[in-house]
Amino acid sequence: MKNTHDDRPGASRDRTHISPGTETHCPSDAEPLAPGVEHDLSAGQTSGCPVPRGLTARVGTLALQDRIWNRSLLLVDRFRVIRTIDIAVHCFAERPFKAALSAAQRAVRGMVKAQLLARYRTDRFMTVYGLTQQGVQWLEDRGFEASASVRRVTDMTNPEHRLWSQFLTLCAEARGLQAMTEQELLLVLNRDMKPEQSPVQGLLHVTTRSAGKRQHLTLRPDALTLESDGITWFEVDRSARGSDRAASLRALVLSMGAKTTLGQSLRRVVVFSRTSRIHQRVLATLDGLVKDSATVGLMEGRRQLKLVETGCYEVHQTVEVKLRDGRSQLQDRLAGHVIVQELPVWLPKVRLDGRGDWSMRGWFNENYLPYKRPVVMPPWQRPGSPLLITLDTG
Repeated sequence: MKNTHDDRPGASRDRTHISPGTETHCPSDAEPLAPGVEHDLSAGQTSGCPVPRGLTARVGTLALQDRIWNRSLLLVDRFRVIRTIDIAVHCFAERPFKAALSAAQRAVRGMVKAQLLARYRTDRFMTVYGLTQQGVQWLEDRGFEASASVRRVTDMTNPEHRLWSQFLTLCAEARGLQAMTEQELLLVLNRDMKPEQSPVQGLLHVTTRSAGKRQHLTLRPDALTLESDGITWFEVDRSARGSDRAASLRALVLSMGAKTTLGQSLRRVVVFSRTSRIHQRVLATLDGLVKDSATVGLMEGRRQLKLVETGCYEVHQTVEVKLRDGRSQLQDRLAGHVIVQELPVWLPKVRLDGRGDWSMRGWFNENYLPYKRPVVMPPWQRPGSPLLITLDTG
């Protein structure tokens, strides 16, 4: 979470540009499957059964490539920098992971070869892509406004936090939810701002206590989704929380059910941790809050954190309820959930040639992305293919 004075430390600017025509292999650059194939073909090849054609059975090959490139280039224009796995989520979330990653790799190689995308290697050996001027022209020829991001990408410090926030946003959108990153949220909050008004800096106002000091902060998420019952707030923890950030997390959790500056109530806080050490520290912070909140006396507005299962907590809020005889009674109501998960850092590392033996768990056939839904919520619906829908500006 951010307060209005939070400046993330960057990494070094050591970055190598890989020319558009260079085919340097990285964990996301393996040999692709044949176009349109979504499943293992070995059985069909040995038994003489016809090979399934996938989407090409309903959309022509050239038309399908045009839709994939349109959708992918608009995604780069939206976020300025992306990874191959972002295209896998944005275009192919309905497919099994291997098929989705293979199709995304094939699309990226085609766009790099056509010089619509430029490939870069970050100082953490992540392969990322920016939109070239030729890519801008390609979109403008099809009626879309865009701007090149190559210069912006080369000037970026370590973009890992930004990339994972974008990834979670895309995962939520693949499930049919409206979602946005922190930067997009700020644009929405200040969309109708008048010149004499001060900009809105966050989503929630809280009071924290750390090292004996009391602070009033405005917090905003790394990403969020708008659901039917309220807001789901995403935090990406790629470094350990110090005392101030731990205090902000406690204040955020104890604000569950509060109305945000968007007008909807906070219903879920999802914390994704990059390493097991960070994961355990977040759990320790929340387990401490479970004990502390249990000692608070009964009063209206009280919130208690209760452990449901490892990594999943319920927040109960005490509210005043009017009885039929005119009296009032304090009752505990479920205000929302706190969910702690490991960031799926293994997915971008998968190689389709089998090298590395990285896990493929957590894709959309499982209850993992954009977050593990508690049992009291309806299960996730499987994503459909956005390529069968008439392409619009998004």
